[in-house]
Amino acid sequence: MTTELQQFLEKKVKEYNRPSFIENDPVCVPHSFTQKQDMEIAGFFAAIFAWGNRTTIINKTKELMQLMDNAPHSFCLHHTDEDLKKLLHFKHRTFNPTDLLYFISFFKMHYSRHESLETAFSQWMKKKDVNTENALNGFYNYFFSLNDVPDRTLKHIASPNKNSTCKRLSMYLRWMVRNDGKGVDFGLWKKISPAQLIVPLDVHVARVARHFNLINRKPTDWLTAVELTEEMKAIDPKDPCKFDFALFALGVLERF
Repeated sequence: MTTELQQFLEKKVKEYNRPSFIENDPVCVPHSFTQKQDMEIAGFFAAIFAWGNRTTIINKTKELMQLMDNAPHSFCLHHTDEDLKKLLHFKHRTFNPTDLLYFISFFKMHYSRHESLETAFSQWMKKKDVNTENALNGFYNYFFSLNDVPDRTLKHIASPNKNSTCKRLSMYLRWMVRNDGKGVDFGLWKKISPAQLIVPLDVHVARVARHFNLINRKPTDWLTAVELTEEMKAIDPKDPCKFDFALFALGVLERF
């Protein structure tokens, strides 16, 4: 990688990693909350819904938060059957009420036992892990550990074991883990290091990365996301995921 390219990517990170980025990005939804657990749940739904038009993603996530009385943590823990009826018409693309009710069941189980959603990921990691592969595979198995998991809901959570890029969950981990003081990412979680994060990889980011010869693999899969992250570690080994701002902006916002 040339010094010129490194400087260009660093420049793009600085350009987009600032509070003005928040308003038009799904990260704006968790930013509307002040309680840690509300941020975690709102952020999780915003990330899971994050495919397609960003305005639609934001609006649908806000709609769901309103249905949960804008208190998602309390709703997940203390809802009644009558409360759940309000959710039976909610839909976002292929995500339907069956999926939503299972997600809420998982959150109720987890938050009944744990203070933060962080442990749902971090408990599967070892300090020597170079990335979040074990965390994501462990989370997938843990998330679907309840009885009577709907088959259709399995598709909404990715895992490296399925060779998915895990773009949405990697983006969610970026939000929760990175803490650079710039105002976009929350830095709520401390058991996962920014150095272990994987750059969220989708078709837009892959297109930009291939243009700059940052990845050589032809598939757009988990190993390609790892390959891209290793390239970014060559510039900043402690915070490779910050380059998501540059690659995403070039691919989606600037249509590079």
